[in-house]
Amino acid sequence: MNKSEFIAKVAEDAGLSKKDSEKFLNAFMRTVKKAMEEGDKVQLVGFGTFEAKVRAAKTGVNPATGAKIEIAECKVPSFKAGKALKDELNK
Repeated sequence: MNKSEFIAKVAEDAGLSKKDSEKFLNAFMRTVKKAMEEGDKVQLVGFGTFEAKVRAAKTGVNPATGAKIEIAECKVPSFKAGKALKDELNK
């Protein structure tokens, strides 16, 4: 399901217009992204938790040359599914 299909489905399920559903989805994504940038978690009980985790710096190897390269520390997005979501998927 892509973004436009998701918006259409949300609009249908919630009885909203596609335009209102798109505004909601865009606001939701901006809010989650901003919270993660600031180091906060977004915890939706029953659904899951969005957070940014720090991936430590490490040494890698360039496969073309075999030279060692340093890979800098970075933040990566993480989602951990909640128990209710897991249970629903495993019915």
